[in-house]
Amino acid sequence: MKKVLLILSILWLLLSCNKEDDIEPMPYDNPEIPLEMPQGFPAVNSSLSKNKPTEYGVQLGEKLFHEKKFSGNNTISCASCHRQSNAFADNNAQAIGIYGRIGLRNTPPIQNLVFMKSYNWDGSKLTLESQPLVPIITHEEMNSSILEVIGKLKVEHDYKELFRKTFGDEDITPDRIYRSLSQYQYTLISANSKYDKVIRNEGEIFTESEARGYHTFKMKCASCHSTELFTDQSFRNVGFPLNPSTEEAGRARVTGIPADFMNFRVPSLRNAEYTAPYGSFGQFPTLRAVLDYFDNGVLDADNLDPILKENGNRIPLSEQEKQDIINFIKTLSDSKFVGK
Repeated sequence: MKKVLLILSILWLLLSCNKEDDIEPMPYDNPEIPLEMPQGFPAVNSSLSKNKPTEYGVQLGEKLFHEKKFSGNNTISCASCHRQSNAFADNNAQAIGIYGRIGLRNTPPIQNLVFMKSYNWDGSKLTLESQPLVPIITHEEMNSSILEVIGKLKVEHDYKELFRKTFGDEDITPDRIYRSLSQYQYTLISANSKYDKVIRNEGEIFTESEARGYHTFKMKCASCHSTELFTDQSFRNVGFPLNPSTEEAGRARVTGIPADFMNFRVPSLRNAEYTAPYGSFGQFPTLRAVLDYFDNGVLDADNLDPILKENGNRIPLSEQEKQDIINFIKTLSDSKFVGK
């Protein structure tokens, strides 16, 4: 009799397991959000096709973007350094993280990332989804770990509910965190400046100074600051003052190639009015200081960009040309994007 009862118990357990396995996950409605792609912009990063923004994914990503529990002492979020009013950059020469620690480089703006081929000053990441772990684990930034972050988030009801709405269940994983953050950042598209309205013939016109600046810009700046992003996304050594940190090597930190020493990605000039100071570690307080430096002559180097080498290590500019170029660059300011 005991044998029969044991066999029946085992059969019941097996049947129960099979029933549970057959239960389908609760259906969830999380519609995709179509992105408005500005005309003439470069192709999107290929990772977008595998992680398209969704209604709740973007909501979750924005909440995570402002979450200070990402840092070891709950004081620093992504938004602490990437402020909307500064085109999601800040006004510090170098990023300031946990306990006031100073980072290696200037905080880059977060705009139009969906069109970028790589990320960071040195292009160390090829997908946006692989980027968030960098600040989380960096000693000078958040000084935490993704497992520590998950431990803090999984006890929060709001997060469990948002993860369920986004992914179908409450499981909080590193991949889901990275995907949500990226979905939010993919939506941060800036393409509604005065320049854009002029190009689209929407009733705006350049002033005389802006028009002159645009003409000079195309002759003396557009070799690097090209495309509708106003960067060709290349990595160049333009002879800027060197970062005194022995940890800095520019693109060579990624490739290990000596010819890439102190090569940095050409920054986009969109919303540059809001993102001072300028340079990989904030060498220049103003746009005028950048132009003065190019005019006066840059540092020589074996791998100095050929455009500069062929012009005596400088970009000659008159005082009027400098002011006109600055006035043109200000037409790339998207006040709606930065919330002004």
